[in-house]
Amino acid sequence: MNLHAVRAIYIFEMSRTARTVLQSIVSPVISTSLYFVVFGAAMGSRIAEIGGVSYGAFIIPGLVMMSLLTVSISNASFGIYFPKWAGTIYEILSAPVSYVEIVLGYVGAAASKSIILGAIILVTARLFVPYEIAHPVWMFAFLVLTSATFSLFGFIIGIWASGFEELQFIPTLIVAPLAFLGGSFYSIDMLPPIWQKIALFNPVVYLISGFRWSFFDISDVGVEISLAMTLGFLALCLTTVWWIFKTGYKLKT
Repeated sequence: MNLHAVRAIYIFEMSRTARTVLQSIVSPVISTSLYFVVFGAAMGSRIAEIGGVSYGAFIIPGLVMMSLLTVSISNASFGIYFPKWAGTIYEILSAPVSYVEIVLGYVGAAASKSIILGAIILVTARLFVPYEIAHPVWMFAFLVLTSATFSLFGFIIGIWASGFEELQFIPTLIVAPLAFLGGSFYSIDMLPPIWQKIALFNPVVYLISGFRWSFFDISDVGVEISLAMTLGFLALCLTTVWWIFKTGYKLKT
């Protein structure tokens, strides 16, 4: 394992956060705070509790998860797309660095940024509503697992994309709607029976449900199912990344 190469890529990617702190950190925190103000005040006055948890506290896991999905994909996709766009990716591919080390550097940096952002949002949430974390170890595990999984997904998007439009297509038109419909602001038990069944086809439901369980001991689906679905998507992303480097898909042309 060439740890010097991993460290070099990791530090370079992390340094971009310092240069774009308004976009990387401040903007998501402000957006999440606005969600607290709008949804917490508007809907919180009409929905006192869900599952014995105040509505303001109930939406915290969903808001954190929404930010994690968006930021993880964005950081990882832009991180690998720009070297490919500028042509500097060939310098990395020709260096004595394995694809495992390349992925560790880029995905590790993107996941680290997401975890830091998630922690900041959790601290910021304290300013709006009191809450307790029932299973802090599992909360951190879901935080890390989700950040790593969707950073890998973003890495794949960055390699697949041929232009800036494609780079934004999946996060904007697919991931964002799935996050909004995945129970970020409500429990799927509040939906009509037919829509509850349809909602189970949304993979984000399992992510948010497992993360919410770690906070309040309540969930829309079993935590074992949530964990299995997350690990399954992680395995799928790892397999796809392996195939990309094995075949050179959109890297060697």
